[in-house]
Amino acid sequence: MKLIIDTDPGVDDAIAIALAHALPQIDLVGLTTVFGNTFVAQSSRNARYLADLLGAEVPVAQGAALPWGAESYVPSANVHGPEGFGEIDVVPEIGRNIDETAAEFLVRMAREHKGELVVCAIGPLTNIADALKLDPEFAQNLGQLVIMGGAFEAPGNITPHAEANIYHDAAAADFVFASGLSLIMVGLNATLQTLLTPEEFAELGQASQKVGGFLEKISHFYLSFYRSVGITEGCPMHDALAVLACVFPEKFMLIEAGLRVPVDGDDLGATLKDDSRPKVQIAMGVEAAWATGLMKQSISAL
Repeated sequence: MKLIIDTDPGVDDAIAIALAHALPQIDLVGLTTVFGNTFVAQSSRNARYLADLLGAEVPVAQGAALPWGAESYVPSANVHGPEGFGEIDVVPEIGRNIDETAAEFLVRMAREHKGELVVCAIGPLTNIADALKLDPEFAQNLGQLVIMGGAFEAPGNITPHAEANIYHDAAAADFVFASGLSLIMVGLNATLQTLLTPEEFAELGQASQKVGGFLEKISHFYLSFYRSVGITEGCPMHDALAVLACVFPEKFMLIEAGLRVPVDGDDLGATLKDDSRPKVQIAMGVEAAWATGLMKQSISAL
């Protein structure tokens, strides 16, 4: 499976990228970056750093710096740290981004691998929406889009109604859900079932000192944030679960519904059922022990 990860690394993004690199079913052919957990330049720097850490020779294409229609954006440094990697305050600049924008790279790769390319979008959906606008055939050329985002008929994590990735660019998300793309939404319904404990991060660090050790180091800040909001056992797997859904959709409890995203009002960023929209698949649950176990097993081998 040829996979591009659209990302804003991010602690859980780092786990997801490491998992994609480790899984033999995945040929990771690129990383596209977006604002979200960090400013977009930090996202690109972090993506290149992770590629180097993993020994993965993958191009990094920088994408959107701002949500659709916005003039500014401020990341939530209290969740992932000021540089995106927890308490690490200096992340080296390694390599450089390719000359194409994220949207241009996505469009070209979908055209070159028509019907085969899978994109796993684990940040705001701005780059995906930009690709749809850039090329009317993008929705038909792309094999599948799997997103980490949303909460279906369930509470959000940034407002009572909205999950953060959708909320941060509600207009782009609404455009994507209206597009007819073959889409699986892996949101809070599923990801909150997969908690990673401090002990599991410690095991990763012992099994894989370079990659697992880095993930353990950046996990402390993230775990502390979740404790501060009342999730004391661990942190949700979030983005890495979307990577697993790319390869193993049969392990998820999927339903189908059309979705719309309000772009203003109290329910800004919610993912609401809309029968007039093209149906997408929504993950309502997952075999949680399988998911966390496979992640640990795969990354431990790096």
